[in-house]
Amino acid sequence: MHRRTLRFLALLLGFSAAGALAAQVPRPSPEFAINLPGGGQALLSQHQGKVVALAFILTTCPHCQTTTQLLSKLQREYGPRGFQVLETAFNDMAGMLVPDFIARFKPAFPLGYNNREAVMEYLQISPMFRTYVPLIVFVDRKGVIRAQHGGEEDFFKEGAVEKNMRAIIEKLLAEDAASKSGPRRPSRKKAS
Repeated sequence: MHRRTLRFLALLLGFSAAGALAAQVPRPSPEFAINLPGGGQALLSQHQGKVVALAFILTTCPHCQTTTQLLSKLQREYGPRGFQVLETAFNDMAGMLVPDFIARFKPAFPLGYNNREAVMEYLQISPMFRTYVPLIVFVDRKGVIRAQHGGEEDFFKEGAVEKNMRAIIEKLLAEDAASKSGPRRPSRKKAS
């Protein structure tokens, strides 16, 4: 009887842990402030009305470095259509490491740093759980988080990540274009 109870509790704990890792999507995005090297902040709200990819990285992570390069490419390509990338490092001593990271990878977007607690709170992930980087959220033009992905997911699988990111970006950019044009009325020809 005692073993059965322990197994049940372990199973229950496993389900609640899995639930704690999965943040609800879609959800309204709260404000998020990224500390910039040299002072100042980049605020998510400064890009309201744009589709935003907000990436969370470790400066020492090779996958994060590759993601930064990919996001720079996507920023240059989609930026004129209303797309904005923001990125923040949250490893220990990120404030000291970010300037060298910027010099090395030359991101085409604002990149700064935050502490782990602020990142986990924004992502709705318990700080007790191990996370895999990079982590990324996509926020639509109305300020709603429409997708959230962690480094352990197939989303970041080698060879698929660019395709996956493009699909989300294009979908969110197209939604805005469709809503701006509104419903089309059939044209009426006048009888001659």
